[in-house]
Amino acid sequence: MHRSTSADLNCQRGNRLHLPIRVNYNRRRIFTKEGDIDLIRLNIEKRCRRYFGDFFTTLLDLGWGWILSFLVLSFVLSWLIFAGIWLLIMKIHGDFSDDPTSATRIPCVAGVTTFAGVILFSIETQQTIGYGTRSVTQQCASGVALLMIQSCVGLILQALWVGIVYTKLARPKKRRRTLMWSRQAVIAFRKNNLILQVRIADMRQRSTLLEAHIRMYFVSKHVTQEEEEQEEMTPLNLVDMDVGFDVGRDRLLLIWPLTIEHRIDSKSPLWLMDKKKLEKGEFEILVVFEGIIESTGLTTQARTSYTPNEIIWGARFNPIVRFDPLTHFTVDFSKFNSITPDRRTKDCSAKQLQNESER
Repeated sequence: MHRSTSADLNCQRGNRLHLPIRVNYNRRRIFTKEGDIDLIRLNIEKRCRRYFGDFFTTLLDLGWGWILSFLVLSFVLSWLIFAGIWLLIMKIHGDFSDDPTSATRIPCVAGVTTFAGVILFSIETQQTIGYGTRSVTQQCASGVALLMIQSCVGLILQALWVGIVYTKLARPKKRRRTLMWSRQAVIAFRKNNLILQVRIADMRQRSTLLEAHIRMYFVSKHVTQEEEEQEEMTPLNLVDMDVGFDVGRDRLLLIWPLTIEHRIDSKSPLWLMDKKKLEKGEFEILVVFEGIIESTGLTTQARTSYTPNEIIWGARFNPIVRFDPLTHFTVDFSKFNSITPDRRTKDCSAKQLQNESER
């Protein structure tokens, strides 16, 4: 007669689905639900110098308010600086002289008699406006040289800011805003194994992501036993979770919503975790999706994470793709996050299930 063990007592089928009353999405985590990295970096040596060493990326990471402010400031400063140089050249040339003989002298810049006129001439020169009332004369060699220099500076500034604005508008990180992740992950008994599942979908219909693939990581505290019986604690220990790399299931064709599966076997960090340990666990599961944007050829990355209170034990996702003879295949996104209980899933760990099946 077989006696009941503690493992057998834990391996009971769930009678009902226990959903969390409130899911705290704002708790401290590495990835937010929107995919932002919530990690503070302190005490970096020569931090500002390193940022200025890659000023283009630094500008792209700034908000639109800062970028527009720097754009206006750079143009205004360049106009004023060149206006000051033009004023100096014109004074040396004698354009503002009160000498009676200066009336017959050809000025360096025709049509400019005040500092306001100098500023207008500087703007017209740099932006190649050319109203026709102010112009450099051929008797002013220094003015001709400054005209060429300011024209080149104006072209460089315009090219720089056009590139920054265009690149920020076309940044691939914005593409992730139209990718959807399921609010919760589920664990269910499928294919004779416990399977961790998450769901991903692309809202866009015409723009397909090419060469798409998925990765999953398990992050938790890890304590190792070192020499002389000293314990070393790693606060963020990163472990890869297989999502079908060997058989190619990590490469996705994201035309319709897909369910990403992680098989909980002896290599999985969830191998010894049952339902009770899951509810009390202190870990985070990171999911990273990457794909090439069809229209631009740039690589985009979408991220999310799941904490223990966002993982439902003994549940499965409801199907949302159906075939309609009139409209062909349709996807009902109102059921994207809907789940139902899975009666076959027991409350024990994957290792306990294997031991039970061997007995």
